[in-house]
Formats: sequence, C-alpha cells, structure tokens
Amino acid sequence: MSTPRFLDLPPGVAPQKIETPQGTFAVLEALPVSGVIERWPALLVPGLTGSKEDFLAVLMTLAHSGRRVIAVDLRGQYETPGPDDPAAYTCPALGADVDALAQIIGGGDPVHLVGHSFGGLVAREAVIDGRTRFASFTLMGSGPSGIEGKRAVNGRKIMEEVQEFGLEHVWHHRLEPEALSNDVSDEILAFLRKRLLTNSPTALACMAEQVLSMHDRTDELRQVEVPTLVLYGEHDDGWPPEAQSEMAARLGAESVVVPGAVHSPAVEAPETTAAALVRFWNAAEKHYLDTKSNAM
Repeated sequence: MSTPRFLDLPPGVAPQKIETPQGTFAVLEALPVSGVIERWPALLVPGLTGSKEDFLAVLMTLAHSGRRVIAVDLRGQYETPGPDDPAAYTCPALGADVDALAQIIGGGDPVHLVGHSFGGLVAREAVIDGRTRFASFTLMGSGPSGIEGKRAVNGRKIMEEVQEFGLEHVWHHRLEPEALSNDVSDEILAFLRKRLLTNSPTALACMAEQVLSMHDRTDELRQVEVPTLVLYGEHDDGWPPEAQSEMAARLGAESVVVPGAVHSPAVEAPETTAAALVRFWNAAEKHYLDTKSNAM
C-alpha cells in the first residue's frame, strides 16, 4: 500500500478535472514554477489501492524539468467515479481511458507515460494498442504478468473480502492495521481511509482480479519500439526485482534499481525516482528529435 509523504499540495500543483470521450477524470496537475512549458508532458498512472496522490512527492520535481505533469485517478478510483459494470475495469478498458487522457493532455505532442504496479499493466495496454503515440513508457514496480508473492496473497484476499464483506471490512481488517504498523500520521490515516471507502467496490474487486491474472505481454510491448524504462525498488515485494530485471532485458530496455525502495519508489525515494525519470525523458526526446532530423 502506498502512503503519500504529505497531503498538502505543493505550490504549482492543483486538482483538476479532465474531460475526455471516455468520461471525466480527477487529476493532479503540476506546472513549472516559471509557467513556461518547454518539453513534452507526462501522465502518471497509479496502482491498485492507490491514487494520484501517490505521486505527490515527485510532481514538482518532474514539472521543474519544463513539463506539464498529470497524475490521474483511474476510473473507479478515489475521485474518479465509475460504473458498476465489471467490464469497465479490465486492463484493456482502462488502457482505453489512458489513451483518451494522453490524447487530450498531449494536444498533438507525444506524452511520457508512467505506470506504477497495476497501473503499469494498464498503461502497457495503451502502449500496445497503438492508438496513441507515446514519447516513452516507464514501468515502475510493475512486472510482466500477474503480481507475485505476498502482494498476490493480499490482492486475492482483498478481492474476496470486497465481494463478500465490503470496503469497510477491508479497511478495518487489512489496510488500517498495515497503516498503523507503518506508524503513519493521523492525517495520512484519515486520507487512506477516505480514499479506500471512496473507491468503487466493483472496480477494486475487478482490478484485483486483473492484477492477479494478467498474462505476459512483454514480447508484444517490445514490438512497439517505444523507449522503455523499467524502474523498481531494490526490495520490491510485488514483482521480484530479478523478474523485473529479466523483463527489461527481454524488452531491450534500460533498468533502474532504486536503492532502499520497496514497491513504491515515488513515495519511498522520490528524489532518486524523479531524477531517473527526468533523465530518461530528456534522452527519449533527444533521440526522437535526432531521428527526425536524420530522416529529413
């Protein structure tokens, strides 16, 4: 479970709503303090029990690189409403939402796409389907197929308990004890409770099923030939670090191991994570412009 380092929005970050043909999405938008946008924008997609707030600690550092940076609540997550139809929460359906968001955010320019954990599986669908031109793609703490280890056990229990007992039960018996064991502040505890209970129960159960059962699409992703970064914590307990390293090798992608981080590098090591993203994004843009120039 990700826990934002702080809930007060830093200067330059504001809540917004983005209208798309797929619906309206709640986002946090970060802009350069100068107000001058010099580089291509970025879209950040959170994980299963997360939300846009999981990226709070990196938003302004990323925006300072001259970009508009958007962190989103997926359909059915926290402040983005969703229907009771389970079909709305498959990875392909959520990937179509990411496509729609990227096309609006980019306004004709390519967009850097980052997916954390389950968000990586969703974002991967958008890259593979080919409907949107992405400047780059980062898998952050996300693996080639269904999640493994302790988090797979937790995901299965969350899915079953949401379906049988509801969100209050999941909070009191699973997520609240975990938060208390991590000694989070009262403010963050209140936020985590509000966030969970605002989720669509249908969405949470269906997303949990997806993160457990997703099949390996690494070979398909490689064929897209979008610049790809695999970034993960040194002690990731979702997908094992060795599985993510192997995935990066199969993709021919760069990999970055974040020292000391577990499953949420943007929370646990924000400066290291942001620096790695900015460097990768700058390199991807330079490669694109060099390639375009050579083709002329």
